Amino acid sequence: MDQHLVLWDVDHTLIDSLGLGGTAYQRIFPEVTGKPVREPALMDGRTDLGTIDQMLRAHDIEPTDEVVAEMTAALAGVFDEVRVELAEKGRVLPGVRDALAAFGADPAVHQSVLTGNTAEVARIKLDAFALLDHFDLEIGAFGDDHLRRPGLVPVARERAERKLGIDFAPERIVLIGDTLNDVRAAHESGARLVAVATGSYSADELRSAGAEVVFDTLPAPEDLRAALG
Repeated sequence: MDQHLVLWDVDHTLIDSLGLGGTAYQRIFPEVTGKPVREPALMDGRTDLGTIDQMLRAHDIEPTDEVVAEMTAALAGVFDEVRVELAEKGRVLPGVRDALAAFGADPAVHQSVLTGNTAEVARIKLDAFALLDHFDLEIGAFGDDHLRRPGLVPVARERAERKLGIDFAPERIVLIGDTLNDVRAAHESGARLVAVATGSYSADELRSAGAEVVFDTLPAPEDLRAALG
């Protein structure tokens, strides 16, 4: 039986987190750097390391290890403070719980996340919506693992192979996401992609970027399973 490593994006694929990421950056940047925000954080499928790097450079601040660590810690602190609000006002997207439960019962599927969120922020978000138990986060990849999203795929693959003792060929690694950066990550790594038009991009935009399998919303578990290949 072929084994699949399924890696879910978090924001706008699993959950709607109220756009709190952008708000968090607006708050933590002056707290950490002492400078006002002149250029907003660019997110949209980027990793948090990439967003922090871009934001610091846009304000003529060298992204040293120390200041980047302060930014990531402050980011996690903000989400920890608002986790109750997140659970009350945010939502799990339609079909997610059924899909996660179905994949969790499938012995040929190993699921984790591949997300632009740092590991701690991802954990907070998933826990807020009672999704954490569906994932083995030790085989995922996060926004504090690499500057670019495509660089996360080999990180997750190496972690999964080391922990599970399974050699995951690229075509047995499946990303599920909603942004053009998810498309790029799949293409650069050779992974498969199941794209969902549940975020800022339409199904046509995702197809135009090269996504071969696109759904308007997350499909029924059996259809999603069939899309894994």
